[in-house]
Amino acid sequence: MNTNQNIFLPGGFKQFRILKSKINLSEKIVLIIGSNSELIAEKMIDSGVASVTVIVNDYESLLNSRLNIFKASNVSVRMMDFENTDFNGESFDLIYAQASISLKNRNKIIKEIKRIMKNESVLCVSEITALTKQYPQFVKDIFESSDILPLYHDECAKYYEERNFSVLYEEDLSSSLKNYYENAANLLKQSIETLTDKEKSYYKKLLNKISHESNAYLKLGADRFIGFKMLILKLL
Repeated sequence: MNTNQNIFLPGGFKQFRILKSKINLSEKIVLIIGSNSELIAEKMIDSGVASVTVIVNDYESLLNSRLNIFKASNVSVRMMDFENTDFNGESFDLIYAQASISLKNRNKIIKEIKRIMKNESVLCVSEITALTKQYPQFVKDIFESSDILPLYHDECAKYYEERNFSVLYEEDLSSSLKNYYENAANLLKQSIETLTDKEKSYYKKLLNKISHESNAYLKLGADRFIGFKMLILKLL
């Protein structure tokens, strides 16, 4: 199975490709926030950045990320709370977050991001969004199960502008979610066929979550309510 060149994130590599076309990445010191971002880190290195640090917020993600990093000399992976990192102020030229900070504590995460960004540096972020201001309970359940607090799709830029960012570029990537959830459903089917009974029991909650979300998006109409917006922002 081709899971969008083996990256299991909403948007696949599209967010990175757009960023690369808009921003010169040469010699930048980069922070990537969120798990499953290892191949994005490798793409950053191939594009000439000076270094990449990936932060994840749980131990299992830390182990998985370290196993999946190939060019380890210029990529480090660390476990930290996104809203309270160990970095000094003004440490990064570019911070990249792909569907990883659309959380209930987003305001605190953004405050921390601003602390560790250099003046006039760049934040490239994609947000899981709500396409309508009112949405049904089963969509609320999807957001709740992932601790997501979605921004209203048409007000993403406004949210960041109110926090002292200027918008350099934005694009609606909602159409990419269909591919993501199709990959999730296929991956789930393959995993169930290969997992032992003990592993199925251990991962029961995660497997049920993936199954529920994929089914809701692909078959129950959640695609009418869940969107995906990318922004490239400059800290003023």
